[in-house]
Amino acid sequence: MKKILLLSDTHSHIDDTILKYVHQADEVWHAGDIGDLIVTDTIKKLKPLRCVYGNIDDSQARLEFPLHNRFFCEGVDVWITHIGGYPGKYNPALKAEIASNPPKLFICGHSHILKVIFDKKNNLLHMNPGAAGKSGFHQVRTMLRFEIDGEAIKNLEIIEIDKKG
Repeated sequence: MKKILLLSDTHSHIDDTILKYVHQADEVWHAGDIGDLIVTDTIKKLKPLRCVYGNIDDSQARLEFPLHNRFFCEGVDVWITHIGGYPGKYNPALKAEIASNPPKLFICGHSHILKVIFDKKNNLLHMNPGAAGKSGFHQVRTMLRFEIDGEAIKNLEIIEIDKKG
């Protein structure tokens, strides 16, 4: 069993509140728009990190992290990308691959809007953790945490952080 902390859109922001949840996880997954790589460097010193770059990330981040990260965590096929859309509104560049070879868990960021939706058509779970950083229109910073146990995704929790805090 793995305890996962999922975050996105940090936009160069990392603080003790985020790090408190990093310490509680087995792995941290970041769905892009990292900003300053001090964010990922700090996380990597504490926990294993799986990450993709986002549209605001510079060439240094693009050299270190991929646009798409598809892997297995225990028995779950996971695909992380930054601009992925959501069920019924997937990024047109990804629609065919999602339809022909859907992962069990599809993760994206970008919108700063937390969403967890089961896509019945493609039989996958879509997650967007919202934004953990302070930059953007969102009023509350959010992250997700959950467990992967074999082929099961369970114990999903929403973490809300005051944008000022």
